[in-house]
Amino acid sequence: MPDIKHFDPDAALEEALLLFWQRGSAATGVQDIVQATGVNRSSLYATFGDKQALFQAALTRYVDERSTPVFGRLGAEGSSLGAIRAFFDGLIEARCEGPYAQWGCMVSNTYAAPEQSDPKVREVLERHHATLVGNLRAALEAAADQGQLRADVDPRAAAEHLALLAYGINIRSRHGASTEDLRAAVTAALAGIAS
Repeated sequence: MPDIKHFDPDAALEEALLLFWQRGSAATGVQDIVQATGVNRSSLYATFGDKQALFQAALTRYVDERSTPVFGRLGAEGSSLGAIRAFFDGLIEARCEGPYAQWGCMVSNTYAAPEQSDPKVREVLERHHATLVGNLRAALEAAADQGQLRADVDPRAAAEHLALLAYGINIRSRHGASTEDLRAAVTAALAGIAS
């Protein structure tokens, strides 16, 4: 007879994701997850594995459901510097306002945490980075085709630069940087590559 779960694994994973995102894995104990989800420790382990496996599942969910859809809009046909500006405007708004203000980005937070050394976690981080850079590059190449970039701008290098700016915004917003300062940094970065 199959094991019947008496809880919603999807809802439990979302609760764990929120805890890991806000606090980080090191500061989130299994008992915190038990308390937040209402699911006992043995059921969590039976469903997700140990805490590290649960963290990896939460990080994967974060990338798939929160990051990737936003990145997709960057690489959409007809992208331009305006699409990149809109991406950064949305990023700053998400990091500085609303229910997740000053939480930063779960990915950026993980890069600075001990969990980043886990090969499975690194794989998720690298996939996230490749998707971000790839979509930024696509938007920059479209902008170049539209005559919006300086002729000497390398879209590959500029995409890496803008990805680093996004990570910096995530980290700085976690520590209370103002929206004005973050927007000014974006304006300066885009002014440096615009024709």
